[in-house]
Amino acid sequence: MKLNKLLGCFLASYMLLGTSLDANSVLPTDYINESDKDFSKRMEWFVDAKFGMFIHFGLYSSLGGIYKGKSVDGYAEWIQSTADISSSEYSELIKTWNPYDFNADKIVKLAKDAGMKYLVITTKHHEGFCLWNSKYTDFDIASTLMKDRDIVRELADACKKYNIRFGTYYSIIDWHHSSQERNSEGKDSWGWWAQVAMKNGKKSEYIQYMKNQIKELITEYETDILWFDADWVDWWTMEDGKDLYQYIRSLKPSVIINNRVAKRKEFKKDFGTPEQEHPSDSLDHYWEACYTMNESWGYKSEDNKWKSADDILMKLNEINSNGGNLLLNIGPDGKGCVPDESIDILRELGEKTKK
Repeated sequence: MKLNKLLGCFLASYMLLGTSLDANSVLPTDYINESDKDFSKRMEWFVDAKFGMFIHFGLYSSLGGIYKGKSVDGYAEWIQSTADISSSEYSELIKTWNPYDFNADKIVKLAKDAGMKYLVITTKHHEGFCLWNSKYTDFDIASTLMKDRDIVRELADACKKYNIRFGTYYSIIDWHHSSQERNSEGKDSWGWWAQVAMKNGKKSEYIQYMKNQIKELITEYETDILWFDADWVDWWTMEDGKDLYQYIRSLKPSVIINNRVAKRKEFKKDFGTPEQEHPSDSLDHYWEACYTMNESWGYKSEDNKWKSADDILMKLNEINSNGGNLLLNIGPDGKGCVPDESIDILRELGEKTKK
């Protein structure tokens, strides 16, 4: 088929979608199918970085894995799900959350000294609480005792100071947003909350909410990475993910996005994300393995199963030798303090990587 005929078909399809083109219109860029050359160039700094810091921090950090005096099994950041806490009851944590000791400079300096080249912070985990002052919700840091602080800004500025790339994690599901509700058809905590139900007619409203907030993270904090999660939920489709990917790249073409923006088993762009494991061979796509230092991502007071610096260094070497990156997690506590064990491990890692 000749080029002009192909273009004519494309324009006809474009018009059917209800979009008019005038003489000055520019066709939308297909960011998913960018050239190999452009893709490699965009990913160059990420490939060279090899080692990054993950930070899981939110309202859940103040609980430390304990609810109503009882230890709750599983990851600390999933406590609303595993303890089956209603959204209204869980949201009361916003009144007492006060991590006054959070020190972005010390955290980023710790990452720098450990040999890390980038950092990703959970700006909005599944609980729906936002670590920044968002125009689109009151369930954020501006409604807490920390209302005069901007933790995301502090981290972004510290990253610039220490020449660390800054990234933001954003959950696709949201246990607080009015568009979603506990899935009454679920049979356990996973069914109730991981497969949180989308209310009828509310999906488009929520996707717009997501796009509005992601635009804030890009324009206000200049995030270099957008790290998504919860792509497993049934109402989130591959098409939804691809649409969000295109939107984000239209805002900042250089940004790097993980594959969980769509369905991770099928979508591998920009990089794959094996969790708590890593492949023993090289892969045919960019990838990053994420690991905890103990067993939980968020702070869990009773979790003392710490990995040794030698174990983590071995993982780092294996991952890097097969073409991947390691994203190693810390979980500050309710006061904003990084556990001493995490600090000791990272300092030892720094000494070992220097040698």
